[in-house]
Amino acid sequence: MEPIVYIDRTTSAKKIEKVYGEKWLTRLYGEGCSSSLSRRGLLALAAKSSCFSRLYGLWQKLPWTAARIKPFIAKYDVDVSEFLLPVERFTSFNDFFVRKLKPESRTFDPRDDVAIIPADGRYLFFDNISSCDGFIVKGKKFCLKEFLGNELLAKEYQQGSMVIARLCPSDYHRFHLPCSGTLDEHSLINGYLYSVNPIALKQNIDIFSQNKRTITALQTKLFGKVLYVAVGATNVGSITHTYMPDQHCKKGSEMGYFSFGGSSLVLLFPQGSINFDADLLAAMHDGYEIKCLMGQSMGRSSGQAKSK
Repeated sequence: MEPIVYIDRTTSAKKIEKVYGEKWLTRLYGEGCSSSLSRRGLLALAAKSSCFSRLYGLWQKLPWTAARIKPFIAKYDVDVSEFLLPVERFTSFNDFFVRKLKPESRTFDPRDDVAIIPADGRYLFFDNISSCDGFIVKGKKFCLKEFLGNELLAKEYQQGSMVIARLCPSDYHRFHLPCSGTLDEHSLINGYLYSVNPIALKQNIDIFSQNKRTITALQTKLFGKVLYVAVGATNVGSITHTYMPDQHCKKGSEMGYFSFGGSSLVLLFPQGSINFDADLLAAMHDGYEIKCLMGQSMGRSSGQAKSK
């Protein structure tokens, strides 16, 4: 498998990702494996069986899985100084996985016209969906109509701006509001739980439209109606929303969290409503994901959006 290289926004350095479950990902999604009966069987079990996902999720909540926490932290260089609770307080691996951070470990620009990164992860940014040549690989785009499950909504955002965030198992897995506004009740589109790792997405970009996902509209004054899509992935059958619908929420407020596994967020902004920061666009144009932290600047309002 070719190494996954990304840019660390904090240091501007290129880094090679330590892939959790690399051998299994290569076996399931690697090139040259498409005709393998064993591969198809494993994919059906891991991605298409809700029973398998539920059982695996329950396993990660059992007390003895806590023994895996410290070795995981050491292997994936997780910064324990950011944790709200000490490692010894986690009662299971999933308890560690959905951990909260100290408020001072993530700060953000308080200006209303600045949108912030909603979660720790590796990001791609697209100014205009209709004019980009692909999302993960040139020429590979997923269908917005199928992704949103709504033709009218897809037309509304077909020339909008898009943010794709990929959360690795080692990341902080709570996601937050990029800007202040009012959240509608989320809608659920049931689906599979394929991996969202680039190994898998390079083989099938339609994973985003096939996986289980929730769609929430965030009504804002300066950025218009922002669509916030939480996408489940391998072993992430649980997307938990913690916000209260129809109440004004401040930028940076927690919106929800993913339970164990890899997962993804997709944000859609109305056409011309946001100007992404130059370094974020530069990384994408150079062909790299950029690792960002929740609270860092994402971009500024163009002043052209219309609120609901």
